[in-house]
Amino acid sequence: MVESVLPPVEWRLSQEPVPYREALAEQQARNEAIAAGEAAELIWLLEHPPVYTAGTSADAAELLDPRFDVVETGRGGRHTYHGPGQRVGYVLLDLSRRGKDVRRFVHALEGWVIATLADFGVQSWAVPDRIGIWTKDVDGGEAKIGAIGVRVRRWVTMHGFSVNIAPDLSHFTGIVPCGIAEYGVTSLEKLGIALAPQEWDEALQARSAAFLAALSE
Repeated sequence: MVESVLPPVEWRLSQEPVPYREALAEQQARNEAIAAGEAAELIWLLEHPPVYTAGTSADAAELLDPRFDVVETGRGGRHTYHGPGQRVGYVLLDLSRRGKDVRRFVHALEGWVIATLADFGVQSWAVPDRIGIWTKDVDGGEAKIGAIGVRVRRWVTMHGFSVNIAPDLSHFTGIVPCGIAEYGVTSLEKLGIALAPQEWDEALQARSAAFLAALSE
């Protein structure tokens, strides 16, 4: 079934920070409702108050300074940080109606973020053995500008991605981000790009049709 005959995906844009545990509970409830055919698919763009989250592969030794709340999430991956200035995208789609291909979903998600960053002049890429979205930092080295982490329950996706617009990068020092110690973390602000969250949201929305179409290729 191609995306064009599916019901419209609901978009939710939250401008005020949403506590992580609250958002996680809402995702879990929506996941169940989508799987039961009782709710539309959802793409939710938001920010969180400072929080460290632990995926299913998280190593306690990589939690260096738990200065913020630490939440077990159930998503794939290791530790990551969410906080003000970082835009998070939760993507809840029914893959049973979109090809049942988790790998394709993750690649499409990466491509969506990479293409949107390019709209603001940032060249970025995915690396097969390093989770996340990478770019060239101000010192010329590679650094992470976005994180990817998903979970699939009953063929309905949860979690998604985050992109560093203008967060406090010192907050990342409390963890080994995604278990990768040898590379740094950067942001659009650090790269000299001033961007309002609404501008990022609008750019993502403008490229969402291509993202959804990629799930049916």
